[in-house]
Amino acid sequence: MENTLLSETIVFTKESVLTDYRVARMSRECSLLVRKEVFAGRAKFGIYGDGKELCQLALARAMKAGDFISGYYRDQTIVAAVGDMTWMQYFSQLYGHPDVNFDPHTGGRAMNNHHATRWLDEEGEWVDQTKLFNSAAGVSSTAGQMPRAVGLAYSSKLYRQLPNLQEISEKFTRNGSEVCFSTIGDASTSEGMFLECVNASGVLQIPLVMSVWDDGYGISVPSEYQTTKSSISKALAGYQRNEDEAGIEIFTVKGWDYVALMETYQKAATLAREYHIPSLIHVEEVTQQQGHSASGSHERYKSAKRLQFELDYDCNIKFREWILAEDLATEEELKSIDEEAIKEAKACQKAAWNAYMSSIKPEREDLLSLLYQAAAETENGAEVKKIAEELRKAINPIHHENVVAARKVLRVLRSEDSSAKQGLKKWLKQTDAANDKRFNSHQFSTSKYSPLKVQAVQPEYDANSPVIDGREILNRNFDYLFSTNPRIFILGEDVGKIGDVNQTLVGLQEKFGELRVTDTGIREMTIVGQGIGAAMRGLRPIIEIQYLDYIFYPFATLSDDLACLQYRTVGGQKAPLIVRTRGHRLEGIWHSGSPMSVLLGGLKGIHLCVPRNMTQAAGMYNTLLNSDDPAIVIECLNGYRLKEKLPTNLHETRVALGMPEVIREGRDITIVTYGSMCRIVMEAARQLENMDISVEVIDVQTLMPFDISHCIVESIKKTNRVIFADEDMPGGASAYMMQQVLDEQNAYRYLDAKPVCMAAVPHRPAYSSDGDYFSKPNAENVVDTAYQLMSECFPIKFPPIYLKE
Repeated sequence: MENTLLSETIVFTKESVLTDYRVARMSRECSLLVRKEVFAGRAKFGIYGDGKELCQLALARAMKAGDFISGYYRDQTIVAAVGDMTWMQYFSQLYGHPDVNFDPHTGGRAMNNHHATRWLDEEGEWVDQTKLFNSAAGVSSTAGQMPRAVGLAYSSKLYRQLPNLQEISEKFTRNGSEVCFSTIGDASTSEGMFLECVNASGVLQIPLVMSVWDDGYGISVPSEYQTTKSSISKALAGYQRNEDEAGIEIFTVKGWDYVALMETYQKAATLAREYHIPSLIHVEEVTQQQGHSASGSHERYKSAKRLQFELDYDCNIKFREWILAEDLATEEELKSIDEEAIKEAKACQKAAWNAYMSSIKPEREDLLSLLYQAAAETENGAEVKKIAEELRKAINPIHHENVVAARKVLRVLRSEDSSAKQGLKKWLKQTDAANDKRFNSHQFSTSKYSPLKVQAVQPEYDANSPVIDGREILNRNFDYLFSTNPRIFILGEDVGKIGDVNQTLVGLQEKFGELRVTDTGIREMTIVGQGIGAAMRGLRPIIEIQYLDYIFYPFATLSDDLACLQYRTVGGQKAPLIVRTRGHRLEGIWHSGSPMSVLLGGLKGIHLCVPRNMTQAAGMYNTLLNSDDPAIVIECLNGYRLKEKLPTNLHETRVALGMPEVIREGRDITIVTYGSMCRIVMEAARQLENMDISVEVIDVQTLMPFDISHCIVESIKKTNRVIFADEDMPGGASAYMMQQVLDEQNAYRYLDAKPVCMAAVPHRPAYSSDGDYFSKPNAENVVDTAYQLMSECFPIKFPPIYLKE
């Protein structure tokens, strides 16, 4: 008769227990092999989940299809236990195999233990998440996995409480019953991201189960230097819910206690799934048998006593002892499983390595054939043959070593011509294209929903078109969008009850409810996280960062998670989040933000839209909400009460991304700008016209993408002079625009004068209108700069105006 144990809440059968033991043993053996492969030079870096097998098994057994994991680089046992990863795939990722057939999680783009369930088919369409055990693409940066965990769980709340979502929920939810399980190391709970997420989950009351693996250290730094009271559960005790107050449920459990772990995770999952009550599970006395990672040895910083503890309380050993004590298996049965795990882990590692090497071998053999042919045809045969021999004898050569050899030989043959040389050129061109696909693809959507495929629809007007505040343009457009698409919601500070600080959302919360137009606390990190997680689950969130200056608070989340999501999953996941904010000219140091160079440098993978007015902004929202890439829209702070004509086709307007607009034609100078600077440049252009200088003004509309049609160079061909005007710091967006036009569009060929960049002074602006005027480019600056360009070419017609220095 099969052995069976009945705990307080769970039935343990011999079959279920030994299944878990097999997974734990296999996971441990694979961890041990990772370290060996790094030291053998076949892998660049290794990190592993040894010592965390039991707690991760308990988590996995509490999951149901449709649930989510938002984790970091230790979660191998979870994804293996739920069937979202094979051990051969685990090793394929270790080696960096850039083929999603072998590493479907990241296509070799992330180091091992970064998991990402493929939610998109080859056409970019969503697959059914409710049938999957879903891993949101893993993040290495400490606590970086936490903000979007809030959003993944928050989505279940929206799906359960918004009746209109039932029509589109088939692939995404089963009545909001999905739980998000987040995992984090104890030391990373010191990060503000984690603490903000704990608070947000308690406020929101969402099905989030947060697991803290407490192994006593953050690399080498012990917990007494990390956490108040050396215990995250004690430090967070004030968040504990009670009969009168909502909060979070806090559990503590030992990482080696299989029964207690299983019971704890079942309780937490039930609270989350049935009642949307968040939990924190503090898993104590977790061990790390091999230390933090392959980059160092924990013997350097752990005491002998601690190292002995890690041997004695190895969770796999304790699990084994429990199985024997409860008579669920014999010593011989467990020994057989141990031996099978060792053998199978090695087989998976070897198969993954052979597959990786085999994928490179044909490319290498073709190249070697061409190299030896070239050596036979050239006077420099000895030098070419030496390069070929070095490649042939190389131990485990990878893609770039093939390319290096080909380039070296082509440099040797630079003055010759032969069939082998032509073959090498062809080989290199084909290989470059293949490597571009392997390592550089999918920064943005390639689906039919790409915003780059949305055609522009210009605003139309008639004799009866009223002139209204810009804020009213946006209000009417948002009203229409919310009315026609139940997936859209907006959240942020002050967006609800007062209709945002600039009144663009007035009346919309009353009309659509608090879950569609939602006020939040002052917590930019988790506002962004709510948006990312919701966008990962098929919703269309617009999240508001009240002022562009505050983008620095969630910048790490935007950069490390959202911006590279499609790239690091090779198009397997997406989160078409819209970040709505406002910036440029207003008052003072913290409310006049134009940090474009920061956004341009750190947020590649997110479209950057910079509308000059609210009609244009509405067209951008219409474009983005009909596409599937993330974007930031920076509205002009000083434009909400400026008057604009109301288009008759407002809701149909679309702004094509990457397509500049010529807003004034001219013959003498091209001025390239965007956003609030458009009004200043247009005013300067009117003044210059009185001085017989004709300026062509181009609004780039979007900085990323930038002028994909190359219309700016066409303007420069006509004017032969160009100014790039911007209110970012010097060397920021103005320099970026110049680089794009001169380098990418080769506009230098058509210039009769040096290109000029105009930017703000290199500090934040002082308060008041004087601060704005003297800190950022003004109309007089633009006039003088343009006039000086013309004076250099035509000094008689345009004599100096001011005293020379």
